[in-house]
Amino acid sequence: MLTAALHTARTRWASFVGSFVALALGAGLIATMGLALAATLDAPERGPERFALAPVVVKGDDILRVPTPIGDRTRTLAHPGPLTPALVDRLAGLGPIAQDRSFPVRVPGGPEQLVGHPWSVAAYAPYALDAGRAPNADDEVVTTGWARPGTRLATDRGPVTVVGTVTARGFEDAVFWTDSRAARLSPAVDQLVVAADPAAVRAAVGREAGVRVLTGRDRRYADPDPERDAEALLAVNALLGTAGGITGFVSVFVVASAFAFAVAQRRKEFALLRTVGATPGQIRRTVHTEALVLGAVASAAGCLLGAFGAPLLARRLAEDGTAPPWFAIGDAVWPYHLAFWTGLLVALAGAAAASWRAGRVRPGEALREAVAETKTMTPGRWILGAGLLLAGLGTLAHALFTDPSDLLHRKTYTSRPMLFIVAFALLAPVLVRPLVRLVAGLPARLPGAGGMLVGENAAAGVRRTAAVAAPVLVTVALAGSLLGTTATLEEARAEEIRQRTTADFVITGGPGGFGPAAVERVRAVPGTEVSASAATELHVLEEGVALVRSEARAADPHALTRTADLPLVAGTAADLDDGSVIVTEEWERHAVGSTVDVRLGDGTPRTLRIAAVMSTGTGNNGAYVTPVNAPGAPVDRIDVRLAPGTDSATAATGLADAARQAGGRLLTKEQWVADSSPRTKRTTRTGFLLVLGIALLYTGIALANTLVTATSDRTREFALLRLAGATRGQVLRMVAGESLTVVLAGAATGTLVAGLNLAGVQGALRLLDAGGAVVVPWDALGATTAACAAVAVVSSVAPAALCLRRPAVGLAGLRD
Repeated sequence: MLTAALHTARTRWASFVGSFVALALGAGLIATMGLALAATLDAPERGPERFALAPVVVKGDDILRVPTPIGDRTRTLAHPGPLTPALVDRLAGLGPIAQDRSFPVRVPGGPEQLVGHPWSVAAYAPYALDAGRAPNADDEVVTTGWARPGTRLATDRGPVTVVGTVTARGFEDAVFWTDSRAARLSPAVDQLVVAADPAAVRAAVGREAGVRVLTGRDRRYADPDPERDAEALLAVNALLGTAGGITGFVSVFVVASAFAFAVAQRRKEFALLRTVGATPGQIRRTVHTEALVLGAVASAAGCLLGAFGAPLLARRLAEDGTAPPWFAIGDAVWPYHLAFWTGLLVALAGAAAASWRAGRVRPGEALREAVAETKTMTPGRWILGAGLLLAGLGTLAHALFTDPSDLLHRKTYTSRPMLFIVAFALLAPVLVRPLVRLVAGLPARLPGAGGMLVGENAAAGVRRTAAVAAPVLVTVALAGSLLGTTATLEEARAEEIRQRTTADFVITGGPGGFGPAAVERVRAVPGTEVSASAATELHVLEEGVALVRSEARAADPHALTRTADLPLVAGTAADLDDGSVIVTEEWERHAVGSTVDVRLGDGTPRTLRIAAVMSTGTGNNGAYVTPVNAPGAPVDRIDVRLAPGTDSATAATGLADAARQAGGRLLTKEQWVADSSPRTKRTTRTGFLLVLGIALLYTGIALANTLVTATSDRTREFALLRLAGATRGQVLRMVAGESLTVVLAGAATGTLVAGLNLAGVQGALRLLDAGGAVVVPWDALGATTAACAAVAVVSSVAPAALCLRRPAVGLAGLRD
């Protein structure tokens, strides 16, 4: 069998090229993503940054811990409390201390995420002066190099002069004031550096609640956003996992299609082998051996591709900010094993169905089938295709009736299209023939026989047509489903914000928010109704074991009702008070009048009465409380509604001036909707583009392999057309027309699959009382179809042109 397989591979190498490239590419992608995943799992733990030289750091505890029967559940607090003056005085008795304060700073033309600190803590990073001197007066500062000595800055904390700079360390853009000035700008002590024995510090802290003592590597928890690297690596894991899963799916699909078509093209060869005594088992073993040899060589080549591609991928992820800047490929070996054995398994799995079909016919049936196609749909294919279609429709209906919000989750709308894609691909021979006749209807009406031949040839060669249409179906369906779903969800979220906002203007602030004076300046603008609100969080223990975090906004209920129209399904917003909360239907307890135990943004436990309930929507409606239940949360948004008769231009001028003085931005309602509408995360968008790029590449390989092989086998057909009077140009136009017709049929089927998925998403949105229309990504569908059409035309016309270079008389005497 091995000798026969090697001889076949040597003489019919062209029919194996597509499968080889697809397998090598698949193994290479698996190796590349596996190496990147291994790098995320073996990533070094980030050390302390701001306090790398600090002996001991004491800070307010920012971790909420809630005991449950299965252990403590933890969440990071949005507004951890500062250290108390009594504790600071107690720790000062142990040794020298440095009080750390962090507060946002705004400078016109300066960095967006600018933060202020007292100068005494700079030495613990360590920051070292590289120009100028340390600040000595209240209006003197040192910067991390973004402003040079001698520069006069107009900050929101008052005008200052830069007297020195320190070398930036990459994790923040900072301004350092004198300790006394920083204490007046931000009186609360966020963290404290203590030069004393850690045991003595812990003893002095004692059992005081809400305080952490950090030493060693734990000092990194005193840095801003200490989990940013872990979160970035988790996002990379999700991106590579999604791309890897779909790569495997498309790889199996393309390789199986390539093997099936290659076996169909070799019917006469198998028929002759059966006639001279070969058994069905020998035929099957021949196909399996060919797949084994092809899979081993292609998988080895794929491992080499992975070794080359993984460092490029890691560099790209680090450069665009998806992964941490230090992200690099390690020395893991298991991804190579995974890629090689997966590639080999895919090759054998792809050849399994083809080998079964090759060996199941009798010699006479094989000879008859080698002349003309009689069956393309086997009972097994009917059962599997129909079963997957029913399964897809059934699970979609079940989700709509039981948990429609699940259809809006990324993992769900990424994986659900696969059922429909496989089902329609299996049923492609049945679906493609009527679609081809429909698409070919227009050219068939043109003068001459060329248009008629296009439709008839495409409809008659069902196996070839289905083999070409299937990869187009996959790519178009993926593009329409993934990009269409994300665009539809974005539109629905934007519509929610639009319907919820009744304010005429919205003023937004930076990380530090707005102080009371800024809010009063806005209120002082004549003819305005103002609602100042703050972002916070609530935590609730559901089912006794799940600590669920919910975004919330804190606002005065009376002002809220004048500037917002909440999507309430029960109760009224006017009933909100300091002892109540407005929740969504997604909460475990959501009956008006009942009580719910929550933890506030600073960890304080409260029992609140449910004043009103909102619809779930797309999951971004959040909750509402009064400012009393949002301790430590600064006002970050001011909604403004104009009173009847107020001149809009005059009010806008006054509001813009007040916003500018507070360092905020004035937006109209439509600008606010556009600015605040949730967008697909960059990692998700990158993952989808990666998936679609891979699918399009595989589609190109499959189209080229199928059409080159099929067109090369039509040499006698082309010769007969030439002898019948057709010109070389007419034959080539016919071949190009066939390819375009089949690609359009595949694209139409893929669009139908995308439409089914988008219909499910739209149904879920309607059941969740979310607005917005279905967004079909016609530009992406058009670009994908055009790319497939270009590959198909080139892959069919080029070999046809080579065939037509030979004399027609000699080629017409060839037999199949």
